[in-house]
This record gives sequence, C-alpha cells and structure tokens, in this order.
Amino acid sequence: MSTTGATADPLATLGSLPGVADSVETVRKAVDRVYGHRIMRRRSNAVTSEAALRGARGSAALSGADWALEEVRRRTDFSADAEARVVGAALRLTAEAGQLLSIWRQSPLRVLARLHLVAAASEGPETGRPRQAGEAVEEPLVELPLPDAQEVSGRLEGLADLIIAGSAAPALVTAAVVHGELLALRPFTSRNGLIARAAERIVLIGSGLDPKAVCPAEVGHAELGRASYLAALEGYASGTPEGMAAWIAHCGRAVELGARESTAVCEALQRGAA
Repeated sequence: MSTTGATADPLATLGSLPGVADSVETVRKAVDRVYGHRIMRRRSNAVTSEAALRGARGSAALSGADWALEEVRRRTDFSADAEARVVGAALRLTAEAGQLLSIWRQSPLRVLARLHLVAAASEGPETGRPRQAGEAVEEPLVELPLPDAQEVSGRLEGLADLIIAGSAAPALVTAAVVHGELLALRPFTSRNGLIARAAERIVLIGSGLDPKAVCPAEVGHAELGRASYLAALEGYASGTPEGMAAWIAHCGRAVELGARESTAVCEALQRGAA
C-alpha cells in the first residue's frame, strides 16, 4: 500500500470505499453473535483454544499443507516432512501471536521479525529480518510480481508508521491492509503467508474486535479457497479502489466464517459433544 500523497489517515480513507462499511457492519454482527453465546460466559477459554487450533489448520492449508483437523490435533511431531513443518509453523505462530499484542502498536517491525523467527525455526542469517537484495523467496503459491528489497524496506517502514500513528479506521480495514501488504511484499525469505495471516490475527485481537481470539479469519480464508484468496490479493496488489475494497470484503467474509466456526464450537460444547 503506497502512502505517497496520502491523507493523514489513509486507512480511514479506505474505510470509506464503496461496500466497505457494509462489510464492517456485517463482521461486527457476526462477532457479536459469538460473544453473546451463553457458552462464552463459562467456557470461553475452551472456545479460544479450539479457535486457535482451527485457525492454524486453515492457515497451513493456504500454504499447501491441507491436513484434516483431527490429524493436526493428534500429531506431536511436526518435523517429518515439508507439510508437517508448515503445520508446525502455523501452530507456533498462532500461539505466539497472543504474546506479542503489547509490542505490536509500538514496534510492529520487531513483531514481524519475531514471527519469522518463530515460523522459520532456523538460525540462518536470513532469519528474523527482511530479505536483502539477491535473496530468493520461498512462497510458490503466490505468483504476484515480487518487489525488490529496497521497495520492501520502504513499504514496511510506511506500514509500521501507519500502525504506530494509529487510525480511526475499523479494525477489519487495518487487519486487511496489514495482511495484504505483507503477502504482496513477501518481506522474508520464507513463511510469508503464515506470517501475514498471523499479523492479521494480531490486529483483530489487539483492536478489540476479537479480544478473546474466537473468530479465526484463517478458517474463513481456507474455506473460501485458495483461488478466491489469491484473486482477492491481486485486487489488493492492483492498488485500485475497487481492488482494495474487494480485498477488504474478502477478509471480512473470512472473519464471518471464522465466527460461524466458533459458533458451531459453542453449540457443540453446550451439547457436551466437544
């Protein structure tokens, strides 16, 4: 997202795009339905834990490791092969996201570096910092043109400035922009998709829209499908008002579906079936 010539609050400007206000309102109602469920008064921790597991599974699926939920639940070794390592990274990121909320608003670049360390689980020189000129990126499922390292650096700084400055924009808009920008930039040499979705989670929780982390957008993104996800991302990357609005709406629909998933979890807990 370019901020050149932007207003003092470019995120708020995106909130005024056609259709975005409707998406924001629909998401708010979906989230409120989950939080209003009677099971949330007694067993919200159980719903949060289940949402984290399902969110990690959904994020891994979008990165090419589409495992059944029960397989994710039962496995303990996530180092056996490439898919297992993706699922393990998604689980670690979901767990780590909640620990970074207090740092995000003051130092988002520090948080992103930490997320890459957690996701990569390696000690190479490229781990935990934005990629440098000439370094390859392992993100085969995203085929958008790859910005060079200099552009990545500038846009990351711009994104960080927006987050630190704060915005009157709805949480959905900020979360969608953070997610879209990171996925379009692919600032690290690996695990960018997982990191982008973890950052979206941090914004949704930290903003107060989903403080108990019971509306996993990753579930919705996976349910909408990879093709739809990538098509919406192309709209974001285009920078057009229509493309940006479509991406925000897509992210809103993902949060709605995540809320629906957790509503089903609440119902199951209420019946004593989960």
